[in-house]
Amino acid sequence: MHLIVVGLNYKTAPVEVRERFAIPEDQLPLALDALKETTGILECVIVATCNRTELYAVVDRHTLCGHYIRSFMEQWFKLPRETFNRHLYMYEDDQANRHLFRVACGLDSMVIGETQILGQVRDAFFLARERKATGTLFNRLFQQAITVAKRAHTETSIGESAVSVSYAAVELGKRIFGRFDDKKIMILGAGKMSELTAQHLTAGGAKEVYVVNRTLSRAAELADKMGGKAMSMDEAMRRLHEADIVISSTGASRFVLGREDVVQAMKNRKKRPLFLIDIAVPRDIDPACAELSGVYLYDIDDLEGIVESNLEKRRQETVAIDAMIDSEMESYRQWYATLGVSPLIRGLQEKAAGIHEDTLDSLLRKLPELDERQVKVIRKLTKSMLTQMIHDPILRVKELAAEKRSEASLDLFVQLFALEEEVKRLKEEAREAEKARLASRETAASQQAVSAPAEPHSFLAQLAGALR
Repeated sequence: MHLIVVGLNYKTAPVEVRERFAIPEDQLPLALDALKETTGILECVIVATCNRTELYAVVDRHTLCGHYIRSFMEQWFKLPRETFNRHLYMYEDDQANRHLFRVACGLDSMVIGETQILGQVRDAFFLARERKATGTLFNRLFQQAITVAKRAHTETSIGESAVSVSYAAVELGKRIFGRFDDKKIMILGAGKMSELTAQHLTAGGAKEVYVVNRTLSRAAELADKMGGKAMSMDEAMRRLHEADIVISSTGASRFVLGREDVVQAMKNRKKRPLFLIDIAVPRDIDPACAELSGVYLYDIDDLEGIVESNLEKRRQETVAIDAMIDSEMESYRQWYATLGVSPLIRGLQEKAAGIHEDTLDSLLRKLPELDERQVKVIRKLTKSMLTQMIHDPILRVKELAAEKRSEASLDLFVQLFALEEEVKRLKEEAREAEKARLASRETAASQQAVSAPAEPHSFLAQLAGALR
């Protein structure tokens, strides 16, 4: 088995490409179910944000699964792969693990150290687990990624300097106008990004802010928090000419501010410039607005580098976080290595327990005069002796599993402790579990039961793969 991630982000694809791979929140469960049914995919998680769309998968054959994942992308996003292949990256095994850890910690974000991505990775994992798209490997890996990201933000100062996409948008406004207290600002959208933007605007001295949302009650809720005024979208379009700065961050799937809307607004601005800052993906504002005289349009890609001074402080913390990631990766490697020897360990423990019970039964038959307390003491003492006897061999076999070319050593371990029958039985159980999982998956696919996901990749199935 192999772990891979296929994706694109702000480094590899401009916003006009990324927006075509945006997955609306209500579509994520369906996309996840469809990816899970893709050939060769055993476990999967989709991380979809404004700056990245990444497909994480446990696969049986990494050489072909990259092809199958690209086929899924073609079908789901309705785009030929020739149009996006050059924007994709693919990492495997250790590289994929490290990439996930860096993403969760905010080290791969446009704004280094931002905390929003941690919540997005966590939500993506929880959704996948709820849809039964994860199993033993991803349940462990994503939990570790979330844990190390929390440590990164509590044990280092990477999150202390105020930098985020919303903060960068406000910083851009400051560079343009110098001050906000004499400017009218219109915020399109009332979601989390808009709320963060509003907080930064208020801290920057903004006094006249309009909050616009299709749901007026949601706009009023945010406006009340910052002493602004709520507007419906229709009213905002009528009064667009009053605004000096428009910052847009809605979840709309198409433009909310078109070229004609801006043309009409500029007729009433008497040559006063209008600054439009679009931090949404997909974009909210028609790029053609930038062609209009007196209109200055910036999108999310223009924000990179605006807060460079604060980012430099954060970069200094990445060395410490990379060290944390190295430690977590080594922990995961050791855990993963022991998966293959779990049947050996279980076989040894079961054989030892069987010998213990047989020997104790024989002893009790020879000493029928023993009372209940004496039997209990003898049982506890002999079990403790046996546990101590097999403790070191178990530790040693785990160490052997982590070494290169460990197969011969593990085979010798099986022979020394005569575990052939036990291992054979466990492997057979694993194969039967794998057959049942595949049969269930094929039945679900034939019935096109997208809402009824197949059984997750079982622990025994993974052990079978490791022992083949």
